[in-house]
Amino acid sequence: QVQLVESGGGLVQAGGSLRLSCALSGSIAGIRTMGWHRQAPGNQRELVAMITDTGRTNYGDSVKGRFAISRDGAKKTLYLQMNSLKPEDTAVYYCTVTDLILVAYWGQGTQVTVSS
Repeated sequence: QVQLVESGGGLVQAGGSLRLSCALSGSIAGIRTMGWHRQAPGNQRELVAMITDTGRTNYGDSVKGRFAISRDGAKKTLYLQMNSLKPEDTAVYYCTVTDLILVAYWGQGTQVTVSS
């Protein structure tokens, strides 16, 4: 059974930084992409950042230049470095993994709150 467990969320002042981590456990049929999504109250869930099996990255327009996605070599831990945080970055952040047969797995989410 695949499990994704996020950590690193919390409360930070605007302009500050946080680093989210996501630990992947369980058996998975290869990894196509790993990524982070977020959802703020009243908003739809949106892509924050994604990294493919070849290491190519993609970012949502609102976080380009401020956030950076990375992973360890074993593809067991995913990271999201968030700098220059803004109040509008406040949301629940979810770790996601899509395997080679396009099954998507989601973590339980971690709250990030940015105060002004």
